[in-house]
Amino acid sequence: MADWDERFRSGQYPQEPEPSAMLRRHVDALSTGRALDIATGTGRNAVFLAERGYRVDAIDASRAGLEITRQRAAERDAIDRLSLVQADVPSHAFPERTYDLVTISFYRAVDRLSDIKESLADGGILFVEHHLRSSDSASSGPSSDRYRFASNELLRSVLDLTVLDYEERTEIRSDGRRAAIARVVARKRSGLKQSY
Repeated sequence: MADWDERFRSGQYPQEPEPSAMLRRHVDALSTGRALDIATGTGRNAVFLAERGYRVDAIDASRAGLEITRQRAAERDAIDRLSLVQADVPSHAFPERTYDLVTISFYRAVDRLSDIKESLADGGILFVEHHLRSSDSASSGPSSDRYRFASNELLRSVLDLTVLDYEERTEIRSDGRRAAIARVVARKRSGLKQSY
């Protein structure tokens, strides 16, 4: 974790990253409530959601990342809606049926995805975005395909939910680097009737 602490402190990782565009597109159609931001980093989605009225649990193993998140939330008068949790995602005990919204940005949590989905309340929304394997030269993200999703892998991992939006695309990031990204928004719903 010292590696991530150093990245956050040195500014190698953006101190004030923008929240995900797909999350911004969908958030106004969602009812506010309790949210969980997994591997929050410097709070790109956690601070945004707290500003929108969510009560947010922001989890990250990096103390430095959580401190930056706390500072950003305080600057935006959203600190009272943010709970910072220093924890290692692979061993964290996710509470069941608790969250109205769970977000994961650029952390490959496939081995914990079933527990994460169980943490959603009925009708809760899961948002995930992560790097994608691509034949296009992607200069952003993990150096190995081992830590990237294969085509449709993210989609297949949420087919037990109601998929509201899904995309796989190559885009140019704000720093000029090319990135291949997969994104999904899906709703947990019990019973035969679904809400789209």
